[in-house]
Amino acid sequence: MNPLMLDEAGSGGRRHGGATALSVNVNKIALLRNSRHLGVPSVLRAATLALQAGADGITVHPRPDERHIRAHDVHELAALLHEWPQAEFNIEGNPFHNLLPFVRSVRPQQVTFVPDGEGQFTSDHGWDLDRDGARLRPVIEECRALGVRVSLFMDAQPQAMAQARAIGADRVELYTEPYAAAHGTPGQAAELARFGAAAQAAQAAGLGVNAGHDLNRGNLADFLRAVPGVLEVSIGHALVADALEFGMVETVHAYLRCVHDAGRSAG
Repeated sequence: MNPLMLDEAGSGGRRHGGATALSVNVNKIALLRNSRHLGVPSVLRAATLALQAGADGITVHPRPDERHIRAHDVHELAALLHEWPQAEFNIEGNPFHNLLPFVRSVRPQQVTFVPDGEGQFTSDHGWDLDRDGARLRPVIEECRALGVRVSLFMDAQPQAMAQARAIGADRVELYTEPYAAAHGTPGQAAELARFGAAAQAAQAAGLGVNAGHDLNRGNLADFLRAVPGVLEVSIGHALVADALEFGMVETVHAYLRCVHDAGRSAG
């Protein structure tokens, strides 16, 4: 993808008639596979099933210790995605650890910069751009020069969105664990208002908005109804857990129904 083809919000286009795109994170498939030396379950097969079921993309987060996604997975999935030109490959990670060599060799449609530590259990906060903005700017520029859309993993802080755009980001991915934790409690409305304000601030700054972390079948539609204009959600843990019960194909269908139901309600 040529950088000039990225629109001002870095949207890269929407599928499903304008609905939010669903990217399936297959890290947990790799985590289970890595517990033995048999190569099963297959990350490649899981991704194929998700795409066949209608997923709009595949996400991976290769960590330096390779505790789940490994280097060969990234390259095999990139080859698979070439067979699905309507879908996107999103690679997440810390650009100051092991991420950039993958971006340079694979050139996915999107890279999501996440400020996690090397031994961190899971992503649990967004970037502090006052602290890290200056060193993020050149790696953002490099990725965009390669034709790769750049998204920054961010907390729902409206005041930070213009700064994300100023250092060159195309999108932000809102870290949704606080919303997920509040879902079904008296704090849900306040969290949704906070995320809605952050999304509006991002869009006003010219950023596209993604979202992810602890989204599931029970809370996804409520989030999308309250936070309009979300271009993509990346979902892994809950989706893979559901797939153990319902199968990958039916699970992807169920999440797509959540997306579509939210769109109909908003309309």
